[in-house]
Amino acid sequence: MRLSNFRVDYERELNEEQKQVVFAGEGPMLVIAGAGSGKTRTVTYRVAYLIEQGVPPESILLATFTNKAAREMLHRVECLLGVDMSRLFGGTFHHIGNLILRREAKKIGYEPNYTILDREDQKDLLAVCVEELGIDLTRRRFPQPEVLLNIITLSRNTFKSLEDILDRYYPQFLEWASHVTHLFVLYQERKRRLNVMDYDDLLVYFFELLRNDERTRRKYGELFRHILVDEYQDTNLLQAEIVDLLAEVHRNLLVVGDDAQSIYAFRGAHFANILDFPKRYPDCKIYKLETNYRSTPEILRLANEVITFNTRQFHKVLRPVRTSGEKPRVVALRDVLEQADFVATKILELRERGYALNDIAVLYRAHYQSMEIQMELTRRGIPFEVRSGLRFFERAHIKDVIAHLRIIVNPYDEISWKRVLRLYPGIGQKTAEIVWQVVREAEDPIFALERPDVLLALPASGRGSVEGVRRLLVRLEDLEKDPALAIEAVLEGGYREYLASRYPDARERLEDLEELARFASRYASLESFLSELALLGEMEAETVVAGAPQDERVILSTIHQAKGLEWACVFVVWLCEGAFPSPQSLNEEEDLEEERRLFYVACTRAKDHLFLCYPIMAERGRGRAILRKPSRFLEEISPSLYDRYRLLGRGY
Repeated sequence: MRLSNFRVDYERELNEEQKQVVFAGEGPMLVIAGAGSGKTRTVTYRVAYLIEQGVPPESILLATFTNKAAREMLHRVECLLGVDMSRLFGGTFHHIGNLILRREAKKIGYEPNYTILDREDQKDLLAVCVEELGIDLTRRRFPQPEVLLNIITLSRNTFKSLEDILDRYYPQFLEWASHVTHLFVLYQERKRRLNVMDYDDLLVYFFELLRNDERTRRKYGELFRHILVDEYQDTNLLQAEIVDLLAEVHRNLLVVGDDAQSIYAFRGAHFANILDFPKRYPDCKIYKLETNYRSTPEILRLANEVITFNTRQFHKVLRPVRTSGEKPRVVALRDVLEQADFVATKILELRERGYALNDIAVLYRAHYQSMEIQMELTRRGIPFEVRSGLRFFERAHIKDVIAHLRIIVNPYDEISWKRVLRLYPGIGQKTAEIVWQVVREAEDPIFALERPDVLLALPASGRGSVEGVRRLLVRLEDLEKDPALAIEAVLEGGYREYLASRYPDARERLEDLEELARFASRYASLESFLSELALLGEMEAETVVAGAPQDERVILSTIHQAKGLEWACVFVVWLCEGAFPSPQSLNEEEDLEEERRLFYVACTRAKDHLFLCYPIMAERGRGRAILRKPSRFLEEISPSLYDRYRLLGRGY
């Protein structure tokens, strides 16, 4: 093959590993693409090469995990070749499913002009179905529409029954299994009657159409001469089945991914898809992209060793292009406050050394682990952006619990009263307003809730809840000198149950509140605790780092949301047992290996500097603490691969 025959200079643009993939012949191919190895570039040039070989764009299917990724790849191909790529089928599985279902809608009992429901539309329709079945949503134990949708989505994308999903992920709702099943049937019937689909339908009906209609399967199988799938390690069972059905005719299937970066099992991603690809396609060719353009040799040596402790994987070794740099540093801190202080101090040092704040990221396993760091950065006037959601104290569940405490400190806080009341069954805006009109005039607002005339003025559905609120607030008054126990009392007073029924990520939100309680244990009263939070809120908008551009921000992110990104300097925090790996992963080796992959992903985000931090002491209420062990993932690494920071007081 003479490269000079091509318009694209592949020889100059690609390394040897990438060229092997781009110039590969036909048949199934698995490309194991290591972190920072130019995976996107390789897929882009493969598409360009196929078109230069005479494959029409409309005969190529490119499946990606975001439509943006597909657009960027295809735009790059257009720039390389000057060819209109609008005819190529490219985008997410949902996007591709929608394109084909519009053409074939009548075969599945729909009209081609069906509407696609967004998340809010889905919740509204599901709520109508709940009402039609006569299910009382004010009963705390029944899942709210947001949670129901997650249960349904997980079931449909993993080929597991609703009862299996409840048993594995939502055992608190198992008693409602038959109701959830009936609700799902009604929900599906309603959608079909209204000629609407949700996002799951786009995949499920696409799969069923291909599986059940041989002529249609043959039609699209013949159309797509080449199928390319990006981020294959993140596909679920349903997506893998769709790909296999479409590839039946030509079998020119190229899947690209990194088994070492498979970290989304909680979303339904099926790790075995990439691991077992050679079993499904015994004649497949396997290529590896192991040349890393991102990180220093020292960071890669550590990352390579981290992942060797996983048994189920395709073995590979990332090889650096860059010259030598500093070793990663493992930093043991006294507690989470000193950890936050260290991170903030180092960020300022790195900025003095010429790194922009945008070049720096703080990564963590769970959102609650960012709390003290957010507070310390706020105190220092270091601007930051939270990629893992809202800033800690802006999140709804944090504000809910704090509202309970504000009432104790200021019984005439209208906003807090109304927020708290509306959390309880049978209390809507109208009932909350009735209660507020009583308490605002009372000498003792909490005691006023006992008055018979007040209870009689309330709708019957809300009386029990108002009495429950009163009992909880009386309990909180007794705990005015112990903010941590006060927060725990709110949880035990019904808020834990409220979280479980309302939020799909209830466990993570509970972790936030448990961390808030640990933080609150440092304060001698609710008043001092709330005053500190108020001052932090006032400071939040201030930026005092000299010379920082307005859009310059340190990035705070969970590791899950950092995948695919990179920064010059990365801090990974809370690397201690009980925090990372997640305690829930310790029962199953498969789960523990995913946690190790998560650590690997965190390490491979760093280009120049990697700080691995863990607090030694954990608080267990005021005046009590326990020693933490370093994460087992740190203990596995050879000490020769990192430097330990020696701390002298607060000097780093």
